[in-house]
Amino acid sequence: MALIELQNAGVEFHVRKTASVTLKEYLLRGMFLRSAANTLSVRALHNIDFTAGDGDRIGIIGHNGAGKSTLLKLIAGIYPPTSGNRRVTGRISSLFDITLGFEEEANGWDNIRYRSYLQGESPREVNAKMLEIAAFSELGEFLNVPLRAYSAGMRVRLAFAIATAANPEILLIDEVLGVGDLAFQIKARERMRQMMKAARLMVLASHDLDALPAMCEKAIWLQQGKIEMFGEAEEVIAAYRGHSGLREIVHVGGYCEAA
Repeated sequence: MALIELQNAGVEFHVRKTASVTLKEYLLRGMFLRSAANTLSVRALHNIDFTAGDGDRIGIIGHNGAGKSTLLKLIAGIYPPTSGNRRVTGRISSLFDITLGFEEEANGWDNIRYRSYLQGESPREVNAKMLEIAAFSELGEFLNVPLRAYSAGMRVRLAFAIATAANPEILLIDEVLGVGDLAFQIKARERMRQMMKAARLMVLASHDLDALPAMCEKAIWLQQGKIEMFGEAEEVIAAYRGHSGLREIVHVGGYCEAA
C-alpha cells in the first residue's frame, strides 16, 4: 500500500541575516551572534493538509517560489515538518537532486552502488541491476573512470539511469529532466512513462499546464506556501490560469495559438 498523509504540516527555515562573521566580531560578541535577533524565519510551507493513496496521480502547480519543490522534499522526508504531521507509507523514488550521493574519486561502477544504497536498495538488488543500469547510461568504458573526469551531461545520464532503475511504490518528480542528446532524451522519456505507469502513487511538480492533465488526475495549486486548491486536475489548472491571467496554448497544424 502507498500512502501520503500530511496534517497541518509546515516547513520553516531559519536564515542568518549576517552573511559572514569575522573572528574579531565572534570574540567580541560571542553567543550574541547566534541570537534570535540575527536570525530570519522563512515559512516555506504552512497548513498543508492532503491525503493520497494507491492509484493517485497528483500534479503540483504554482508560481516560482510557491513551495512546489519544498513540498516534494517534505513528502520525501528530506525536510522534516517543523509543524504538523507527515505520514508516508511505501518505497519512495525521488527524481530530483539525482546526483546526490556521488563520490568524485570513485568510478561509475562504485557510484552506481553508492547512489543505489542511498535509495534504500540492498546489495543483492543492486548487483542484479548493475549491467542494466550501465547499458542504459551508454557510458561504456567511462564507468571505469573516476567521476571527477565526467562532464555535466555524463553525470546526469548516470544519475538518471540509477534513479530510474528503482521500482518505487511512490514516485516523486520535480519537473521534466533534460538528459543528454536527443536520442538519449527519447529513451529517457520512455523510461519515465514506464515508471509513472508502474508506481502506485505519483506526485509531479511542473510548470507545463498543458501536459499535466494527461499525466495527473488531481492537482494541488500552491500559493505562497499554502494550498490554494486541491481537486480534479483540469478544474485546478483552469482556476490557476484564471487567477494568473494565463491562456491555454492550443496546437493547430504544427503552430501554437493562444485560446
